[in-house]
Amino acid sequence: MIYFDNVSKIYADGSVAVGGVTLSVKLGEFVSIVGHSGAGKTTLMKLLLGEERPTRGTVSLDSVDIHKIEKSDLPKLRRRIGVIFQDFRLLPHKTAYENVAFAMEVSGKTDEEISADVPHVLELVDLSKKMWNFPKQLSGGELQRVAIARAIVNYPDLIIADEPTGNLDPINTYEIVQILKKVNDMGTTVILTTHNRGVVEEIGKRVITMDHGKIIRDDQSGNYKL
Repeated sequence: MIYFDNVSKIYADGSVAVGGVTLSVKLGEFVSIVGHSGAGKTTLMKLLLGEERPTRGTVSLDSVDIHKIEKSDLPKLRRRIGVIFQDFRLLPHKTAYENVAFAMEVSGKTDEEISADVPHVLELVDLSKKMWNFPKQLSGGELQRVAIARAIVNYPDLIIADEPTGNLDPINTYEIVQILKKVNDMGTTVILTTHNRGVVEEIGKRVITMDHGKIIRDDQSGNYKL
């Protein structure tokens, strides 16, 4: 499904964010990418989203080179990918329901589809009773669950979760990990970047370790080694 072929990202000042990465992720996998700050994890995700262009190499999704797609077709590609951020990025003046519904609106979904799907995904993340609350009325864990609901509501092929538990306490971190595992069990590919050893060990699946822009380890067993 996803293939990085000898990908490098080198900035104008000569700094190497990603250096010679070759990596494949299969449909339905759950992959954790770990490494210290500056290891290249977030740059790798930006390359996959088309937010950065590689200096060398190719990034492909279903055999299509992401960086050769016409700019007008990029939004269509990105609709296949749901993104969960550490800082939630919710719209403060919209309720939990409206934040999730907005993601469907911009994808061109009908009112009937929105009214059917939004309550369903909010129930999936255990927020049925909070759907009419505004972000300021929600805890950090609840905010991240809204962000997950927004990311999955259009049934993407891939979820990218960039440090989704970085601002959460251990209890909320555990709950978010269980939701991501549930999403993966439904067949969605999940790529998670994290510093959290406990998260990686709880997931117990493939772990890719990065250091100074390179992959230094690729384990199938869920081990966190730095």
